[in-house]
Amino acid sequence: QVRLVESGGGLVQVGGSLRLSCVASESILSTNTMGWYRKYPGKQRDGVGSITSDGTTNYHDSVKGRFTISRDLDKNAVYLQMNSLKPDDTAVYYCAPTFPTATYYLWGQGTQVTVSS
Repeated sequence: QVRLVESGGGLVQVGGSLRLSCVASESILSTNTMGWYRKYPGKQRDGVGSITSDGTTNYHDSVKGRFTISRDLDKNAVYLQMNSLKPDDTAVYYCAPTFPTATYYLWGQGTQVTVSS
């Protein structure tokens, strides 16, 4: 199973920026669409955006123009640059291949983002 490790979260003020990283234990980025998700307490994970195997990105309306997804195939890494952060962005952030996928993976522990007003 592929392991995913997210990092880069933290406490930031409204309007600030953070860059999240997600590193996969195997080379899966060239064969998967990778998604970023966030989870609010007591709720299911929601999609934030994704990057396809050919590098095309898509974003949820709530983050368009503020968040940018990129990747480094050599490092098996996907990144989430978050700018103009809002209190509603406070959540635990995860990355994973999007459905459908033939990749067996384990969800990572996520990384906590807290935006203070």
